[in-house]
Amino acid sequence: MNKKNFQGLLLLALVLMSSLVSAQKKRVLVFSKTAGFHHSSINVGMAAIQKLGAENKIAVDTTRDASNFNAANLKKYAAVIFLNTTGDALNDDEQGAFEQFIKSGKGFVGVHSATDTEYDWVWYGKLVGAYFVSHPNQQVATLNVVDRTTIATKHLPAVWSRKDEWYNFKNIAPDLNVLITIDETSYKGGINGATHPMAWYHSYDGGRSFYTELGHVEESYADPLYLKHLLGGIKYALGAKMK
Repeated sequence: MNKKNFQGLLLLALVLMSSLVSAQKKRVLVFSKTAGFHHSSINVGMAAIQKLGAENKIAVDTTRDASNFNAANLKKYAAVIFLNTTGDALNDDEQGAFEQFIKSGKGFVGVHSATDTEYDWVWYGKLVGAYFVSHPNQQVATLNVVDRTTIATKHLPAVWSRKDEWYNFKNIAPDLNVLITIDETSYKGGINGATHPMAWYHSYDGGRSFYTELGHVEESYADPLYLKHLLGGIKYALGAKMK
């Protein structure tokens, strides 16, 4: 074999290896359409998730365009992340495509105001696990990490003090595996009582769902504890075992 042919074969092998590595990467779609309140932390949140993806061999696409929720496009993804979405984000056809996506065994991650989204879509409410009802002013509160055995929580302290915008919820699904609760005696404005959930996961309609209430403030997306918490949820949505 002459040198020119050897170089050609080497180049072809490198291209094939690169394609194989790329194909092995799981891909997520970060969706951040807002039909209500628009969080200023969305852009830093998208950048943080893209960085997490680059560091963990996860391909990350971002969009605010709901038309991307169609069967052909969603086939590319193993999970979809609703990053601080609000209001009526998807039309009937887009909702149907997303339902089929989850039913096919794919994953969902909801961040903060994902629970302030699609109040008239009963299926989505059960997927995300609860709906936002109100919140007090941003303030420091005490979180209790009630399950520290999961990939989303094992790095967290048992008692975690931090500042965010703390949601009160309604229509809390009964089948949630609660990871974090908030101590309502540590701040003003809580209405959900002694077992006020802040992060959870569950299986739903053939797929996997993870939600974290944390993520309103921009500072969250520079906090290693929070980012590792979020990454654990993303990995679960992509098919990893939570425990």
